[in-house]
Amino acid sequence: MKIVSRTDVGLVRASNQDALILGRGLYGVADGMGGHKGGNIASTLAVQTLTSFLENGKPSERMLRSGIAEANSAVFERQLNNPELEGMGTTLTVLWEADDSVLIGHVGDSRAYLMRGGRLRQMTEDHSLVAELVRQGTITEAEARIHPYRNMITRAVGTDREVTADILRFEKKRSDLWLICSDGLTEYLEDRELETILAGLPMEYAAERLMQTALDRGGKDNVSLVLAEA
Repeated sequence: MKIVSRTDVGLVRASNQDALILGRGLYGVADGMGGHKGGNIASTLAVQTLTSFLENGKPSERMLRSGIAEANSAVFERQLNNPELEGMGTTLTVLWEADDSVLIGHVGDSRAYLMRGGRLRQMTEDHSLVAELVRQGTITEAEARIHPYRNMITRAVGTDREVTADILRFEKKRSDLWLICSDGLTEYLEDRELETILAGLPMEYAAERLMQTALDRGGKDNVSLVLAEA
């Protein structure tokens, strides 16, 4: 796959608590939480653990699930042994490329999108309070975007002893374009805007436009994205 990635601290945060996954055939984003120190440690540790566990492994749902469980244990154990890190955790959304398919592992509210045939679709479901309310029909998508608890996630790597990851497999097709990103991007760009930018620009320029738009509209959070083209 051809890969383009970007990450930025944004305009408000003092540090970047996002971590990118950029291995051979393994790409993704982890968005840490738990304070200035804890968020950095959670995302970095999760990425390092997952990457090491899957290194030289053959892509499979079982291996990916086990790798995310290993990352969860590493983050959870670190906070158990350090009271200053209590409550830290991270989102984790990762793409693992196989010969004829793509595996997605997902925990939290970072997202994986697929651009195919000029149409963009969100392939992961947010593990968040507002996403649950939308799925139940309690609030609309528009209401979710301005909900006061829109950043409250219901599932994260490292906050509990065990975590349930969504593991998805998709057929790999030529010219597919995957976008994996933290909520620092989707906070500011709706899906239709993402689609327009990805459809209208080469990858490098699209990545720059996506990042700059998020910053221009406030950049209150760290912003990270990975574009992967088959």
